[in-house]
Amino acid sequence: NAEQPRKDHGDLRGLTESVLEKGVLEPLLVRHLPESGKYLIISGERRFHAARNAGLREVPCIEKDVDDAETLELALVENLQRKDLTPFEEADGVQALGERFGMTHEEIARKIGKARSSITELLGLRSIPDGIKALCIEQGVLSKSQLLQVARQEQEDKMRDLVRRFALGLVNREQAREERQPDRRPRNAIFRFVSPAKEFHLVLKFRKSSVHRAEVIQTLRRIIETLEKSEE
Repeated sequence: NAEQPRKDHGDLRGLTESVLEKGVLEPLLVRHLPESGKYLIISGERRFHAARNAGLREVPCIEKDVDDAETLELALVENLQRKDLTPFEEADGVQALGERFGMTHEEIARKIGKARSSITELLGLRSIPDGIKALCIEQGVLSKSQLLQVARQEQEDKMRDLVRRFALGLVNREQAREERQPDRRPRNAIFRFVSPAKEFHLVLKFRKSSVHRAEVIQTLRRIIETLEKSEE
């Protein structure tokens, strides 16, 4: 089925071994094509290919009497309910449901059993350019939380840099979020003084972002006065 959201069947060795040991436990969903006498797989292509690799000549199937539009909807919904799609494949499937069937985010969320916010996030991944997507796949940066941080970068070079840092483990999700949203709180002004002989190091931290030299001197005088009074 060319309309499957999955673009790559991935490594089938584990699934093939499971089929050899236990058989195909979950039936494929298929549709009969009268003009050719063949069957179109609606859902279960990985199971089909694993069964073929295992040498099976037959697999359990459930035949659905559906038209082209219903076939596409079933294929998208069935596959989006699975756990082994990449976020990019999920995003493409969600986009197809919205475009071809006019579904709202809320309707898609109900169909595939996800939160509405998750649908919105997945669609946000479609803003990532194809070249950056290819880099994410190549580097194994495929968790949705990481990809959302990549999508929020404003420039491709920043996206590319973040993907590489994720791949090398140089940055985590929280650090990436902080980099994108720098702290806008005013910083405290700090005055530092090290004595010429380095016998003491004085640090004054003010409750505002900037101070003038005169304010520092006045503050130092108040400190001296306070110390002198405490000795009386």
